Parts: sequence; C-alpha cells; structure tokens
Amino acid sequence: MKTALCDAFGIEYPIFAFTPSEHVAAAVSRAGGLGVLGCVRFNDTEELERVLTWMDENTDGKPYGVDVVMPMKIPTEGTSADLSSYIPDEHKKFVDETLLKLGVPPLPEGEGREGVLGWLHSMARSHVDVALQHRPVLIANALGSPPVDVIEQCHAAGLKVAALAGAPKHALSHVTNGVDIIIAQGYEAGGHTGEIASMVLTPDIVDAVGPDVPVLGAGGIGSGRQIAASLALGAQGVWTGSIWLGTEEYRSLSGNKGWETAFLRATSSDTVRTRIYTGKPARLLKTKWTESWNEEGAPAPLPMPLQNLLVADAHNRINASGDPDVISMPIGQIVGRMNEVRPVAEVVADLVAEFESTVKKLDGIAGI
Repeated sequence: MKTALCDAFGIEYPIFAFTPSEHVAAAVSRAGGLGVLGCVRFNDTEELERVLTWMDENTDGKPYGVDVVMPMKIPTEGTSADLSSYIPDEHKKFVDETLLKLGVPPLPEGEGREGVLGWLHSMARSHVDVALQHRPVLIANALGSPPVDVIEQCHAAGLKVAALAGAPKHALSHVTNGVDIIIAQGYEAGGHTGEIASMVLTPDIVDAVGPDVPVLGAGGIGSGRQIAASLALGAQGVWTGSIWLGTEEYRSLSGNKGWETAFLRATSSDTVRTRIYTGKPARLLKTKWTESWNEEGAPAPLPMPLQNLLVADAHNRINASGDPDVISMPIGQIVGRMNEVRPVAEVVADLVAEFESTVKKLDGIAGI
C-alpha cells in the first residue's frame, strides 16, 4: 500500500486518521499512517500548546497533522457571550426541557466549559499559529478552503494544506485557492458531510481536479477492502475518522462506557444527518437526543456557530451522564462494523493486511 503521498509525507501507508485524541493521532503516526489531531475541542491556546508538545515527543519523530475549523469567509464575531445574545429564548427553553425529559442530570458544581470557542474563526486562526510552532506536516480544514492568507502562511512554513469537499465544484474552488490535497468526503461520513456517496464522489473529484492534485477518499472507510476500493476510484490515500473512536487509545479522551456501548451496539442504519450538532449538516449517531429535534414543536437548528453555543452545555451534560440512549456522538455509517475496542496498532495492521489480500484477489480475477 504505497502511493506518491507516502513519499511526500514520509509515511509508510497512505492512511490519514482524523481524531480529537492526541493518543490516537500519535499511535497512528507511530504505526505508519498520518495521525491528524482535531483542534476544535481546544478553547485556549495553552492547552493546544501542551498537547502539540506531547505529540512532538510521542510520535517517535514521525510526521503528524492538525485539523482546524475555519470558514474561508471571515465572519463578524465577538465573544461567546456576545453571540449568545442572538440565541432565541425558545431554543434555550427547548434544550432545557428536553434534557429534563430525557433525565440528563446537571454537571457537578464547577464542571463544564463556557461555550465552544474552538468553533470561532479567531480561535481557529490561533490554532494555526500555535501549530506552526511545532512540527506538523499538514494543516487540514474541516470547512473547505481556509482563507488564502492562512494557506500562504502554511506554505511559507513548508506545510501542505488539505480541505474537505462534498462536490466537484467545491474541490475545484479549493484548488484555485491554493489547497494542495482534496479530501473527497462522501455522504456516509461522520461529522460534517455532503449529499453525494463516496462511490460517486471520489471519481468525480479525481477527474475534476486532474492528475496533479492528490485526492483522499473519505466516508465509509473502515476496512482494507474499502481502502482498496477508494484507491481503485482514483484516490491516492484515505481519510478515516469514525473507526478510531473504537480504539483503546481513544478511551483517555471519551472517558465513559456509555460512548462505547452506544457504538458497539449500533448498526450502519443507526445514524442521522442533521444540523443540530453545529448548525451545518453533520452525521451523528441516532439517539433520543437527535430524535427529540424531530418532534412536533421542536425549533429549527440555528446557523453555525450559534447552534454550537446553544447545545454546548447540553452535550457536556449528556456525555457526562454516560447514557448510551441519549449520547451525542458524531459518527459515520461505518459504525455498524465497529464491534469491538482494539489498539490503534492492531487496527492499522488489519487495514493493511486486508488491503493486501484484497488486491491479490483482484489480481487473480484480472488474470495478472
């Protein structure tokens, strides 16, 4: 399993792993892939500084990346308190009443966090500034092209820039803006995702951007067979996310059994694409929390970042409660294949082994 991206990044396998856990990201990099740390959970730069220092020291000198959430169009924003004034009272009332109905207890006194500052444009810029003081080789943006000045800043520091795309026109716009690598994220993916399935989207984007722009296939990839399929569609590597939620290393971040119970029992049909998590379409595990937003009288989700601010405390409470029937979890349709919790190194080894056996079978069918 070797493509041009392996040489470009100094990695053994073209497996890119998005994760909010530094322990997972470091383990993927040590195992030969490229761990990409999601930065949106960091509400202050000091915490991110500590975590990236830890990454520098725990990846055995191997490369890693970071992922930020930064819209290309710079929004007018104030503090989280300023933005909260734009949230209608009916939305706040709905969230409070829903938590009460679902039996979600309040957080212990003094716990929790104020707002979700990591989703703000200004904080995302500070994430990039901090990252450039360390040694990532890639900056990925979950909301398409970052602002052009940020792309230029990364290029000047020797980093590649990747951006997610859910349609060929988005990919072409990214290339025009200077993005180096396109992540073709299909409908099956967890978190923010578009409306076109990977089987159609990946070759469409590969053909649209041409042979000089590397494409990573994303969405519904959790096995070596699916990696082989993505490369057969023209991708030079894969961008994976949900499968790393089912690893032993992730436990240090999630910290509750409700999370594991929820995904271990789920099938591939137990997810829903909704705007209730961030204000933009994102795929989540279907639970009583997601279903409550479909009930009669439920308000429409607010735009980003207001929806984030609205549900931030609710998500803290839900996740702290550990109730698998209520848990709020971004996850893709590959959840149906996540049936046990395993070490990252074992997952990577299995992906590679199944890829190799799949390619051998295909060679036999082709008579090569």
